[in-house]
Amino acid sequence: MVFSSNVFLFIFLPLVVIGYYLIPQRFRVLRNMWLLLLSMAFLAIGSVYSMSIMAASIVLNYVSGLLIGRYENKPKLKKLFLAINLCLNLGLLFYFKYATFAMTLAYSVLRIEKEALQIALPIGISFFLFQGLSYVIDLYRGEVAVQKNPFNVALYIALFPQLIAGPIVRYSHVEYEIMHRKESLDDFYEGLQRFIVGLGKKMLLANPLAIVVAKAFDNAHYLGTDSAWFGLLAYGLQIYFDFSGYSDMAIGLGRMFGFHFNENFNFPYISRSLSEFWKRWHISLSTWFRDYLYIPLGGNRRGNEYVNLLIVFTATGLWHGASLRFLLWGLWHGAFLMLEHYLRKRRKMQGKAQGRPGVWGFIYTNFIVLVSWLPFRAETFGVMMEYGKRMIGLKPEFIRFSLGYYLNNYTGFILLMALLIALRIPQMLFEKVLQPQGLVRSYIKPLSLLFVFALCIVYLVNGSFNPFIYFQF
Repeated sequence: MVFSSNVFLFIFLPLVVIGYYLIPQRFRVLRNMWLLLLSMAFLAIGSVYSMSIMAASIVLNYVSGLLIGRYENKPKLKKLFLAINLCLNLGLLFYFKYATFAMTLAYSVLRIEKEALQIALPIGISFFLFQGLSYVIDLYRGEVAVQKNPFNVALYIALFPQLIAGPIVRYSHVEYEIMHRKESLDDFYEGLQRFIVGLGKKMLLANPLAIVVAKAFDNAHYLGTDSAWFGLLAYGLQIYFDFSGYSDMAIGLGRMFGFHFNENFNFPYISRSLSEFWKRWHISLSTWFRDYLYIPLGGNRRGNEYVNLLIVFTATGLWHGASLRFLLWGLWHGAFLMLEHYLRKRRKMQGKAQGRPGVWGFIYTNFIVLVSWLPFRAETFGVMMEYGKRMIGLKPEFIRFSLGYYLNNYTGFILLMALLIALRIPQMLFEKVLQPQGLVRSYIKPLSLLFVFALCIVYLVNGSFNPFIYFQF
């Protein structure tokens, strides 16, 4: 089940909200049980298989937490139980996500003519396993208290707004709210508005752009240079509005039930360096790898920080999928981040001021990011190479799809709106021109969101639908 569906909007969500608020606020445990029950049902409707794997993950992390908490004063036993938990969690991730890829690669290298075992990938496994890991690691570090109630651990991991595609929520961020949150009408209203913003990003921007992207990548042999770059630009905008739209909906839903999740996107395409981009893009994942991999490896303090960066972005690439394409994507970002780190370090050693990059930094960053989307989107290396040739001008004799094929009035309008919103231009105009007069909150914003929601419903009724890109991870 996805948020941008009739079943979710008109059956599941009303059922959850009505049932939740019919339970008096003083019965917090019952409200939590209701959320947990419906969260398990949310995943089971899509895949009972995925729900069973998640349930096993919950039991594993709950028991690991109890053991680490019990032996708080015995460091060796604590470390042993942490190591066992890491091995089991990462073992689950490897088996379900990477075993088929590893076997295929091994058979290819060894020239063994045998088909690798096909293992179904549970929905959202990369997200709920990382959440479980963060609970156990933070508990080991003494940053959170052991949770002895298994249903609270289950609710933290299974809570449906962030279950399938994030953001990755830390236990420390919701530890208090699980049992002591106080819902309010203001929170519900803000959450509803945030949900509609995310729904609009998905239905009105990401989905139309997906059609353009599919035309480009499905017909790579027939693209001109202009249309190839246009298709890749459309994908860069599609994946941003698709994933940030889901994050907006997840954050909004959490807010409706009294949970305050951290932001996951902060206008990444206005960045002026790749380092800044990764502070704005998929923030929950980048901070997860920073806190649980980069810093433990030594970060900038000891050892070789360049090697640490490369390890982190190799892991980041592979986290997205068991494919050499994703590995290439991660290494591409890692290599340019290493270069930026080296240049900053060299500039500091020379005593030069560390000024904020200007327009050239903006152009450089978006060029690097845009090119990186090619291996991310191409389904095979063959498509990636063919598409890359079109981008650099190695054209076929007959170009079927030129830029004019894409730029009809509707496509051009969607692309223009997506670019303006991604670069935060409408938001800045609202803040500077309308916000001081109090018009945005009182009239313009509510009416605009009502209009957006109505348009989304029209699209849903007409059958306009695309699954969220990050569901595959």
